[in-house]
Amino acid sequence: MQERAGTGNGRRSNAWVKRCRFNHKGFIVVSKTVVATIAGLLSLGWFTAAVAAEAPRADLVNRKQLRVCADPADLPFSNDKGEGFENKIAELIGQELNIPVVYTWFPKAVGFIRMTLARKRCDLVIGWGQGDELVLNTNAIYRSTSALIYKKGTGLDGIDTLADPRLKGKRIGVIQGSPGGNYVAKYGLMGNVHGYPMMVDRRYDNPAERMMNDIRSGEIAAGVHWGPIAAYWASRGGEKLEVVPLLKEEGGGKIAFRITMGVRQGDDAWKRQLNEIIAKRQGDIDKILLDYGIPLLVDDDTKMDLLTAPRTATSSSGEKKADAPATAPSEEKKAEAPAAAH
Repeated sequence: MQERAGTGNGRRSNAWVKRCRFNHKGFIVVSKTVVATIAGLLSLGWFTAAVAAEAPRADLVNRKQLRVCADPADLPFSNDKGEGFENKIAELIGQELNIPVVYTWFPKAVGFIRMTLARKRCDLVIGWGQGDELVLNTNAIYRSTSALIYKKGTGLDGIDTLADPRLKGKRIGVIQGSPGGNYVAKYGLMGNVHGYPMMVDRRYDNPAERMMNDIRSGEIAAGVHWGPIAAYWASRGGEKLEVVPLLKEEGGGKIAFRITMGVRQGDDAWKRQLNEIIAKRQGDIDKILLDYGIPLLVDDDTKMDLLTAPRTATSSSGEKKADAPATAPSEEKKAEAPAAAH
């Protein structure tokens, strides 16, 4: 059978060769029949690709359940008891869609997206950094910044920037590889820093809780952490600590970030549906976040003003309007350069 197949291929090859000839300079001269055949094949390929591009993608989203990818032990964001603010936001979305919320649990560390969303075990991550290509980002649900944490009455009262000279020589806790850590380095505070890991399985280790306990015990004088985490853990496990959102830091890179929901790349219709829910329920989302003490910033990269109340309206252009910020922006802030791209 192999010989017959080979013979058949040979006959076809000879047929093509007969349609070609060499000119006196050794170049192949192709017949009009061959040219037409090749052109037809190329056109068919382009047509097939175009049809494939225009064809709608299969909807992989479960429409009978809101399948959420989440960490089972990552408060204040989520846990398997439903105590995190992302759990509350998931419930809100489920109510809006009139479907039950179910979870796929996996530690939010290396491999989280690969083992959950990418494997189609769930359809939505409630909190994910804007611009991360591992997911398709929705519109932002909030914007926040890093914060300084310290114990009241230890000589740091009233401090509102890492540039304050009272921090010189102090032992400061920093999450390794964090944006806040970049400013600790910028102001020359790394000489006596105490590092805490960023990527851990929080079922077995909680760096934020350890940092707060170290501040209370005097092991470290202060800490720098992502604002939502700092605000939550500073009020739990012992004496309440002071939490100061870092609003004045400049020149050491981005320190404020937008947080979105994340869906699979290609799930554009699902993303649009979620964006509609975010626009409709933004005030309710803000209330959940403020109830957890999250330091919320106005949705404007040129400003570092805090929101003190939920946003209540959406402009005709789709831009979210915020209630009055905690402090009016200074003239210097108004004159800042355009916002950095995300």
